[in-house]
Amino acid sequence: MEVDHKEKVACMNAGCSAVSWETMDGKHLWGRNFDFNRLAKGTNVFFIPAKTPYQICPEEEPTGKGDRERKTIYGIIGIGVSLSLDCPIFYEGMNEEGLMGGQLYYREFADFSQKTNEERTPVAPPLLVTYLLATCRDVGEVAREMKENIQLAMQPIFGSVPPLHWMFTDKQGRSIVIESRKEGLFLYEDAMGVLTNSPGYDWHCTNLLNYMHIRDEDYGKRVINSHVLNPCFSGSGALGLPGDCSSPSRFVRLAFLKEFMQKGRNEEEGVAGLFHMMGHVSFPAGLVKVGQIGEITEIEEGLVPYDYTVYTAVMCAESLSFYWTTYENQQIRCVDMRTLLQDRRKREFPLKEKAEFCRLS
Repeated sequence: MEVDHKEKVACMNAGCSAVSWETMDGKHLWGRNFDFNRLAKGTNVFFIPAKTPYQICPEEEPTGKGDRERKTIYGIIGIGVSLSLDCPIFYEGMNEEGLMGGQLYYREFADFSQKTNEERTPVAPPLLVTYLLATCRDVGEVAREMKENIQLAMQPIFGSVPPLHWMFTDKQGRSIVIESRKEGLFLYEDAMGVLTNSPGYDWHCTNLLNYMHIRDEDYGKRVINSHVLNPCFSGSGALGLPGDCSSPSRFVRLAFLKEFMQKGRNEEEGVAGLFHMMGHVSFPAGLVKVGQIGEITEIEEGLVPYDYTVYTAVMCAESLSFYWTTYENQQIRCVDMRTLLQDRRKREFPLKEKAEFCRLS
């Protein structure tokens, strides 16, 4: 059955949380949760080799500098949706140089220029992840592309321009956050490596001032009005750490989890730890109700009246390994891009599979 493209574009409006992390032996990781109330049919894990044709403004006539269709410089692996093109639209991913990143929902704040700049290359916002992973080897090149070449254009894909902002990190440990608002384009270089949704990145950083008392060590004995209070439980250092699913609360939790969580000694331990970290900002099904979902059609059979963490993706810049779990299946699956680079063929792997249980007798 043909899939409604509007459903696919709607999935670009998903909430999310993202974080970069390192292991004790110097591996660089990036992970994200994809939080929404549906997943478009055709969404899977894709690998595309270098020299794969892709587009940056698929619905409109070309404006500004450059062609609408070009070829990738680097191979890419990530999760995205196929729109009957050679290259899928990636929600997030990693290229063969170890650049990692993705897009997150930025409701009420995102604003993209509708004016043509003939000196710049117009890129539709949902295609920025694909463009930067196809073109840039590290965060420095991402910053240069955004400053000197790219114009985020108000170019609809099947009638919609989703509000987005972006985070990228590389194997040098550098991170950048990209936001386009009415005031202009904002690039937060040397970012702390944490991003959720609205408000903007600078607001979230300022909001951390409200949680400067959070620490990993318990508070000790106190005397109040001559009354001695002796601690009788652990975890008092984190009292006041917000536990709800809102974007500000998830940002705060991720910032302190990244600061205090024990780093893995190697990639295997680091990846396992990062999945644990992302679990602390995940959406359990039913906890975050959606206000209005409209009529559920046949093509939207997976639509539910609440947001939940549809999947979690983790990747390693050094090994070029791409890991993921889904809400239904917590078994960590992995694809090694190094093997795929040798084969040089486009590949597609199923994102969602039934739950797997290890039954012991």
